[in-house]
Amino acid sequence: MAKIAFLGLGVMGYPMAGHLQAAGHEVTVYNRTMAKAEKWVAQHGGAMGATPAEAAKGAEMIMACVGNDDDLRSVCYGEEGAFGAMAEGAIFVDHTTVSEKVTRELYTAAKTRGLQFVDAPISGGQAGAENAQLSIMCGGDQAPYETAEPIMQIYSKICRRIGESGAGQLTKMSNQIAIAGLVQGLSEAMHFADKAGLDGRAVVEVISQGAAGSWQMSNRHETMLEDHFEHGFAVDWMRKDLGICLSAADENGASLPVTAVVDQFYKDVQKMGGGRWDTSSLFKRLKEIDKLG
Repeated sequence: MAKIAFLGLGVMGYPMAGHLQAAGHEVTVYNRTMAKAEKWVAQHGGAMGATPAEAAKGAEMIMACVGNDDDLRSVCYGEEGAFGAMAEGAIFVDHTTVSEKVTRELYTAAKTRGLQFVDAPISGGQAGAENAQLSIMCGGDQAPYETAEPIMQIYSKICRRIGESGAGQLTKMSNQIAIAGLVQGLSEAMHFADKAGLDGRAVVEVISQGAAGSWQMSNRHETMLEDHFEHGFAVDWMRKDLGICLSAADENGASLPVTAVVDQFYKDVQKMGGGRWDTSSLFKRLKEIDKLG
């Protein structure tokens, strides 16, 4: 069993850290809001640190799942950051969705300190985290990945190293690009069915069994039809991710016309007050446009 620090107890990190503790590992958690860390310890056991450094001290592996580039830098650097407290050879595994740029920056900074850094963004949403069914896409050196993989398998259904540092984040960008187009396509299909006077549930039951089927269709059509958008990945976070995708595309020359358009549709959802709605709220956007005539 390993001594592990887990930094960030949001809707993903909270259950992920819980799975590690339940598996018998010695887990110390850190969260910017201390009350969340206290709640986690009361529920799962383990320990908590007042700072990332305190949580990371003596840990063989440090897992992070925070908000964005700046949040990740803040838990790594500085007097209270994890890097300064990690023992030589310890492994930092980053589950945050961030830019390839900050990933490679932190990979280099870790190496100069004698540390290991693996970028390991996740997909599967809150349900995937709670049910230990996440998809984890990794970048970094082979040896630390092989050490970290059995730990990550505790809360994943697939965990794979794609390539060198940054490859995990680039794969996550591909994931978000695919989701953006799928959700918009599903929203349009369901909106069309509604305008045509069809039973949306019956339509999905049939087409989901054919070439149109997708995870989004199977898992989101019911809540979309019920006008319930408080389940899953928030629009604010999706726009953060799509911004990363579009910025990377500007650098590597990829053409992402659908992604760019859907990003603007999510901007419309934010203007509707739906920043915390889940990504399937693209359907609600179409319904609101329809009301305006």
